[in-house]
Amino acid sequence: MTILSAQSIACEARTRSLISPFISSKRVIRGRSYGLSACTYDCRIAHPLVVPVRQSRLAVTIEKFNIPTNICASVLDKSSWARLFLSAFNTHLDPGWSGFLTVELANLSEEPVEFREGDPLCQIKFEWLDEPTIMPYEGKYQNQGPKPTPAIREEVIREEV
Repeated sequence: MTILSAQSIACEARTRSLISPFISSKRVIRGRSYGLSACTYDCRIAHPLVVPVRQSRLAVTIEKFNIPTNICASVLDKSSWARLFLSAFNTHLDPGWSGFLTVELANLSEEPVEFREGDPLCQIKFEWLDEPTIMPYEGKYQNQGPKPTPAIREEVIREEV
């Protein structure tokens, strides 16, 4: 796999609505950046949120994603939050997935972390697949709405061998 550059992310955002709304340059709010970077896209939180000391919370991005079948993506921490011991779980966005991104946050510090609507939240790294997948995402989190989506449990189906 190859990591997408800023130019490739911007092209995919324009031609295939990879990210919407799409901010084509780095911007800074309250000392943290969001928008397009060299090889990632920094997302913003869609709602106010406090993550209490040594607890976790779900957040959702302002941005909606439409991941084509030849791209996958990963959620990464923003270093400015990581240095305060706030972690965004490093989850995966499968090819074919579409929706507003629910981000799992964990506050490992001794201070609560407060977000205002629109604050930078996490960064997304995109990668090309060697070819479009024949198995695009069709799971339970497809087309997530603009609110945090908690875990959806699936019934276990056992296949006969």
